[in-house]
Amino acid sequence: MFDFLDPQEYDLLGAFWVTVQLTVYSAIGSLIWGTILVGMRVSPVPMMRGFASAYITLVRNTPLTVIIVACSLVLKDTLGFTIAGETVEDQNFWLAILGFVAYTSTFVCESLRAGINTVPVGQAEAARALGLGFNQVLGIVVLPQAFRSVVAPLSSVLIALTKNTTVASAIGVAEAAWLMKEMTENESDAILLVFAIFALGFVVLTLPTGLLLGWVSRKVAVKR
Repeated sequence: MFDFLDPQEYDLLGAFWVTVQLTVYSAIGSLIWGTILVGMRVSPVPMMRGFASAYITLVRNTPLTVIIVACSLVLKDTLGFTIAGETVEDQNFWLAILGFVAYTSTFVCESLRAGINTVPVGQAEAARALGLGFNQVLGIVVLPQAFRSVVAPLSSVLIALTKNTTVASAIGVAEAAWLMKEMTENESDAILLVFAIFALGFVVLTLPTGLLLGWVSRKVAVKR
């Protein structure tokens, strides 16, 4: 009755594995770029603050689908930009990650900036009084406490990123949403079951993440 659940017919596990890879690589890149952005956002250099502010305002208010499609059409097709991978599928996979990093890092940045605001000003002033420079104050004193304060908000960003990976299907990345579209077209008599399977798949991916990071948030919370 449910022949389409045969692994030889549709590679469900493979599609969700691509989703997991998209999430992990994008999360790592977003954390790095978001941290750099927040450093620029609170920098004493006006040009850096202006760039970070303009970047965040522009990217956060641009639909993610537009960003992902632009990475493919503009970077690859128009500008001839190439990235790791020899096949078109590999190119699209890494271009999708680039788009996710560009978009998600803005939310990481704003979460970290909120965390920085929770650090008492006196600590930064004391660090500067000891002769530490801006980068040292930010990296040694402020950011470690900011990260501990925003584990819960960052977990929400990660969960949203996991669900946002479905947009990668717009440029032909064979992740879960791409396979779901194919299955709904070919298995229209079991469309509700198909939707239920993919909904359950995303619950399995996101629910443990939320529970784990919620526990971490409680363990590392700064006691004030």
